Amino acid sequence: MSSGVDRPVPRRVGRRAMLRGVAAGAAVSVAGRADVSRAADRAARFIDVHNHPYWLGHNAEKMVANMDRYGIAKTWLLSWECPDHERSPSYHRSLNPEGRGIRFSDVVRIVERYPDRFIPAWAPDPRHPSTRDRLTAAVKIHGVRVYGEMKLRMTYDSPDALSIFRLCGELGLPVLFHLDVTLPRGRPVSNWQYWYGGHIDAVERALKACPDTTLIGHAPGFWREISGDAEQETESYPRGKPITPGGKIVKLLDRYPNFACDISAGSGHTALTRDRAFTRKFCIDYADRILHGRDGFDDKHMTLLRSLDLPDDVFEKIMFGNALRLVPV
Repeated sequence: MSSGVDRPVPRRVGRRAMLRGVAAGAAVSVAGRADVSRAADRAARFIDVHNHPYWLGHNAEKMVANMDRYGIAKTWLLSWECPDHERSPSYHRSLNPEGRGIRFSDVVRIVERYPDRFIPAWAPDPRHPSTRDRLTAAVKIHGVRVYGEMKLRMTYDSPDALSIFRLCGELGLPVLFHLDVTLPRGRPVSNWQYWYGGHIDAVERALKACPDTTLIGHAPGFWREISGDAEQETESYPRGKPITPGGKIVKLLDRYPNFACDISAGSGHTALTRDRAFTRKFCIDYADRILHGRDGFDDKHMTLLRSLDLPDDVFEKIMFGNALRLVPV
């Protein structure tokens, strides 16, 4: 089809010049196709380590279409099971109306329908006496590969939690946990708050007690600890504030090889957009311990990582390499 633009009449080209041009063009074409092929192959391996079934209005078909849209090959499909009084009523508009919380049965239903796209995860409550046996059965029967999302009003260094974490190490399951703290810090609370996990110090005690289990942190109470002033911070999601030295996340990454970070949700995105110079260095320094997750259905985390102009190997580790190392597929 014509573009509507007048083109000059081409001059005559000698046979040797023409052949040289064809060869050069072919080489550029092949190289270009190779670059495109490498980029496509890389994109086809992207992994989302944090999403949920029937979450934010997405059924199985919508989830797969969304993954295809953003080049995500596989998703860790996480449950969230907790007693009703530990879950804010505000979650009802985001969850499956058929049940309470995010049920393991919903995980199983979607994984059985799309086994090549989803990695099953489940985090039964460690406070229940049958949890060890049920989790072991879920690994054998349903192929559970991840313990998550753990989001409970209990300290993560309690005897029940440590027992399950050690079992996860034996079963080869990484643990993905949600951490939320009470505010303001340093004083007793006078109102009901939905805290989960206790505090980052409880996480450190769990890391020390369970060296054979990988613990992956997520959520506002976790990501506030990227900065050294977390105990003085009054907001759940500190925005636009420089990262001060001494953040406990950095200290734990230095001390514990079984510790990793999930950048999903507004908490991870907000923390990593506070100070982009810090974030780029953080991603490079801890490239082996950061995992791409969404906890939703947009591409803002992927866009953020691309905007940092990271080395290719760092970008690939975060987008899929670290997830594949923890959960080979």
